[in-house]
Parts: sequence; C-alpha cells; structure tokens
Amino acid sequence: MSKFDLSRSYIFEGRIVKYEMLGDGPPVILVHGTPWSSFNLRHLIRALSRDFTVYYYDLMGYGQSDKSPGDVSLGIQNQILDQLIDHWGLENPCIIGHDFGGTTVLRTHLINGRDFKKIVLIDPVAVSPWGSPFFQHVNAHEAAFAGVPDYLHEAIVRAYVKTAAFKPIDEATLDRIVLPWIGPGGKAAFYRQIAQANSSFTDEIQPLYRKISRPVLILWGREDAWIPLEKGEALHGMIPGSIFHAISDAGHLVIEEQPDRLNEKILPFLQNEPFA
Repeated sequence: MSKFDLSRSYIFEGRIVKYEMLGDGPPVILVHGTPWSSFNLRHLIRALSRDFTVYYYDLMGYGQSDKSPGDVSLGIQNQILDQLIDHWGLENPCIIGHDFGGTTVLRTHLINGRDFKKIVLIDPVAVSPWGSPFFQHVNAHEAAFAGVPDYLHEAIVRAYVKTAAFKPIDEATLDRIVLPWIGPGGKAAFYRQIAQANSSFTDEIQPLYRKISRPVLILWGREDAWIPLEKGEALHGMIPGSIFHAISDAGHLVIEEQPDRLNEKILPFLQNEPFA
C-alpha cells in the first residue's frame, strides 16, 4: 500500500468516485472525513484486511475522486455511499467512519435506511454546533480564499492540517495529506468543501440517534482540539447501548496518531458474536 492508488471507479451523476478493496472475508467499509482521504485510513485498512474484505474510497471532491465544481456537501455524500453499497453488491456490511465519514455513515443509515451489521464512529462530526473559527471564516469567504496565491494556499492547508494532531505529523505524511489539495483543481476544491459544510446536515439526523439499534462503537482522540471529547461523550449518551472509548495521546487525527490503539478496539468489536 506504499503507493496508495485507487484503481477502480464508480460514476455518480457524471463524476468519478475512486475506490479500492483489499483482503478476504466479511465486508467492512471505511469512510474518511475532511480534509483527509482514504490514504489516512491506510493503517486501519491494512490491519482489517487480514480478516475482512475492506472497501474504501475517496469522498466526492476529495483525494483521487472528482474535484470539479459541484455538490460535495454532506447532503450528497450519503447518496453516493448508498449507491456504492449497491454497486459493490453488499448486504448488511460493517462500516467505519471518521470525521465527516462518520456523519456520512450516520446519514446513510438514518436517511437512506441502509442497514449495517455494526457501526464504528471515530471522532465524527455528529453533534451540533461544530466548526472551528477557521472553518467558519472560510465558509463565509470562500471566494477570497480560493483566490490566494498557490504558495500561500499550501501554507494555509499545512498549518490547518497540523492543528488536527496532538503530536507533530511527520513530513512525508503531511506532504501526502496536502498533495490532493495543491494538485489540479485542488485549491478550489479545498475551499469548496468547507464552504458547503453546514450544520443542518447533522441537525437533520441528531434527533434520530436514539432510534439506532445496531451495535455502535465510538472512539475519540482524548486531545481532539477540533471536536472536543465532550461531544463524543454526548453522542455516546444519545445512541442507546453504544460503547465509548477515549484514545490517549491523540487528537482529531487519531487515525494517523494511534492506529494500533484503534485496531485494538475495532477488531474485537467487529469479530465478537454476539454483540456485547
């Protein structure tokens, strides 16, 4: 997985969604968040693929997927995931979502009525209000940010990404995270996805969390500066029977900082029958 290219494509309303699959066994889907891509899930993908067939993709407007102008909001991402599950021919898969990916998982379950055997949520954007001051500022001034010089844009993205981690991100990983946002169409796509972020997409489903009956595991970086631990504890209280674990020495980018600790919680949860 050193090169990390997504070789397969699905066409959604004329735009390309890039995806891949790895491993052999029961299906599990991984969904990334913002401003990440499936690259940031590579540690989980590698570990899970020993026991599962792992399906992973880049959200529309992110990573290796289409970054042309269009809807990349949370309101479209669940529609895409719903169609991908049909495209893959899956019934009742397990699913894991980080950040906006967790929101997409919840929306696909609660709005599209898609059933999942088990659900894992990692620092999801799920409880309003949300959005950092930077996020809100870009949201209100997309055009101004999209017009900054390329060198300044790259510096902005790098500085922003660093704030998601509790400890410094190594330069090679940081370079790979930033890469999709500085390539062709990347600058406009970066500010577009922030501008289209809206808490109405979580407000719509938040009252429905109490109706979730599937097994849910919630994992949270204890030092998350983007979405505080208290939000995770609140979500835990909203979903009946959910399990909650805080992961120490990790921020919002816990998927990069503590992947082994995440896998220690995720693998038993997915493998244990019956759920307890």
